[in-house]
Amino acid sequence: MAEFLNARSVGLPDLIPENELFDRFREGDSDALTALYRTHSAAVFRFAVYMTADTGRAEELTQEVFVWLIHHPRAFDPTRGELGAFLKGVARKLLQRHRRRERRWMSLDDAILQRPSATEFSVPAADFGGAADLSALKKAIFLLPERFREAVVLCDLEGKSYEEAAAFAGCAVGTIRSRLHRARHLLMRKFGPHKDEGRRT
Repeated sequence: MAEFLNARSVGLPDLIPENELFDRFREGDSDALTALYRTHSAAVFRFAVYMTADTGRAEELTQEVFVWLIHHPRAFDPTRGELGAFLKGVARKLLQRHRRRERRWMSLDDAILQRPSATEFSVPAADFGGAADLSALKKAIFLLPERFREAVVLCDLEGKSYEEAAAFAGCAVGTIRSRLHRARHLLMRKFGPHKDEGRRT
């Protein structure tokens, strides 16, 4: 079923199919680009926040995604998937590129000191052994290894199926299951009801 967008606010006819709107964007229609941005930027931003725990950085990354799209209007193929998933995939690749550059120029100590506090973004309530300190849970998710954090973001925070998450991450379904299981195990060790047992021995 074609997805319809309400484009009236930018002077376009109401309820335009997204594929048609994207074709208009490719032809240089700035109103079409504005409508696409208004439709998809929030989801891209949310994904970026989950992955960086830094709202300022997430805003910059969201803008970068759409600037990239302007310069690569033919990169998206509507026959291979939805635009929203494609844009988050672009955000993922840009973020990976940034991190490679940061690791190239930043010492380990500097990298640790410059990590954001992970307290400025919201995460849907999750049950990890009844954790009461949500800010600590946010930080714990952010501090997971990236491949585990991505699995939690995609499956637990964005509600994607294993198949959807695997397609997004470019790996097998079994790999996503394994990463998610490992991530949940690490979080349960942190917040589960028996987290203090080792201290009692």
